Amino acid sequence: MKTLHQHADDLVLTLGKRLHAMRESRGWTLDELAEQVELSKAYLSRLEAGERQPSIAVLSSLARAFGVSVATLFEQPDDPSECVIVRGGSALPEKANGLEFIPLSSSTKPFNLQPLAVTIPADRTGQETYQHDGEEWLYVTAGRVRLTLGKKIHELEAGDAVHFDARQPHRLDALNGHDAKILLVACPIPLTLNRRREATAVMAERFAG
Repeated sequence: MKTLHQHADDLVLTLGKRLHAMRESRGWTLDELAEQVELSKAYLSRLEAGERQPSIAVLSSLARAFGVSVATLFEQPDDPSECVIVRGGSALPEKANGLEFIPLSSSTKPFNLQPLAVTIPADRTGQETYQHDGEEWLYVTAGRVRLTLGKKIHELEAGDAVHFDARQPHRLDALNGHDAKILLVACPIPLTLNRRREATAVMAERFAG
C-alpha cells in the first residue's frame, strides 16, 4: 500500500506531465508560459519534471493561463491519438448573446480551437459588441451577414470567410430579414509574433514541398 508521501509524489508527477502536455498542445515555449505566469523558466522546467511541489498561488496562476480549473491540472494527459467525434444531431443547440449555436467539439480536451455551427437570427436585438483574447475565423454557409469589426462594417454572403483578431470589438447580424448560418472557429489563445512567424514558415514549407 502506498504511503501518503508516495501518493503526493504521484500527484506531483501527474501534474508535471499534464502541464507539459497542455503547454505543448498550445505550442508554447517555457519562456512564453513563464512570462504569462510570472515564474522563472527554471522553476517551470522542474515543475514539469515532477521535481517541485507548487503552492496554491502557483496552481491558480497556471490554471488561469491555460483557461482551466485547478482540478484539470491533475488529470492524466490525453492520449495524442484520441479525437473528438460529434455525431450529426447529437449536440444540443445552445443560446448566448442573441445567437444560437451547436458546439462541434468538446471543451474537456486541451485543444486550442473551439468550432461552432452558429445561427444568427434575423430578429437579433441590441447593438452590443464583444471582444476577448484570441482569434476568430468564420465561414458563411447560408444567408447574408453584417460583421461589425471595430469601426468598420463588412457585408458577407454564402461562401465568404473572414479571419480577425477577437480583441477588436465585434458583432454579427443577419441581413435581408432572413436568418444566417455560419461555421465559426474561435482560438482563445493568441499567437505571439514569433510563434506566428514560425507557423507561417511551416505552412509555406509544407505547401512548397
